[in-house]
Amino acid sequence: MISRRALGGSTLLTLLAAGCSRGSGSSPESGPPVDPGRGDGFPVTLTHAFGTTTVEAAPQRVVTIGFNEQDFALALGVEPVGVREFLGYDAPNRPWAPEAVRGKQIPTVGSNELELETIAALEPDLILGIHSYIDRSTYDELSKLAPTLAQTADWAAGATPWDQQALQIGTALGRAEQAQSVIDEVRAQFEQARTEHPEFADKQAVFVFGASGGVYHLGGDDYRSGWLTDLGMVVDPTGGEVSLEKLADLDRDVLVAEGLSTEITESEVFTHLKVVREGRYAYLGEFDQDFAAALGFNSPLSLPFLLEVAVPRLAAATDGDPDTVPQPYPG
Repeated sequence: MISRRALGGSTLLTLLAAGCSRGSGSSPESGPPVDPGRGDGFPVTLTHAFGTTTVEAAPQRVVTIGFNEQDFALALGVEPVGVREFLGYDAPNRPWAPEAVRGKQIPTVGSNELELETIAALEPDLILGIHSYIDRSTYDELSKLAPTLAQTADWAAGATPWDQQALQIGTALGRAEQAQSVIDEVRAQFEQARTEHPEFADKQAVFVFGASGGVYHLGGDDYRSGWLTDLGMVVDPTGGEVSLEKLADLDRDVLVAEGLSTEITESEVFTHLKVVREGRYAYLGEFDQDFAAALGFNSPLSLPFLLEVAVPRLAAATDGDPDTVPQPYPG
């Protein structure tokens, strides 16, 4: 079997890796780097880090090799014939997936490694890999099988903002207008949350993951903090690993966390944090649970689910009442 190793991966097993370049819901005004083609929508030519890809006609057999691309295709009404496995999580049963595919075992084309022979056997006419971490040699091999869309050079690998990813995929599928409508719907939900919770505005928020010997702090240079800023909160410009002894450096208005061990949560330094003592700490579950996966997918389908989970907990953390403690996310 021929296989290529992906470079990294935005999966639950790599949540503790150093953050990528900024890729939140905010995006440049210039829009996606595409040539809209003729009036019927095809052919379309898209620019990416490895050159350009032209899609001659509306794709019928789409394979998604990125760790979240299947959500974007499904959001636009396209069911892939093959998908990348999302490691450490029961992705087919994710609660935000459309009912028609929930629990459906769509063929997988690899996990840590892509299986080129499996992809070829699916006879794709479009391969979507914006969030796939492929290198040039893998792109060249995939392009022999079908037009392949890789990440652009505008953002680091894995850091393309969700709305730009939706526009690029929508254009490749001939559904750019539908993609914009989907984006607008998700943005409206964030706007509604900000309107209903003006207390979120300008709150200093810290988002951490459990890590060996301490926590990993997500800053504004990591796309996984983007949902907080899109709710009106403020995060530190950069993040990084923080030792247990220095957790007090992260005492802000709101503390949000995933995957913390009891070694951390029962430590004296953690329990004495002012943000914890005053009920401004929201725990959003473990790495193999739905919230973490929704954050990893970072898609027009998963972001509304993320808001359902996070907004009431953030509201309890920012209401100024120490007695209203955010309930831990049960998973």
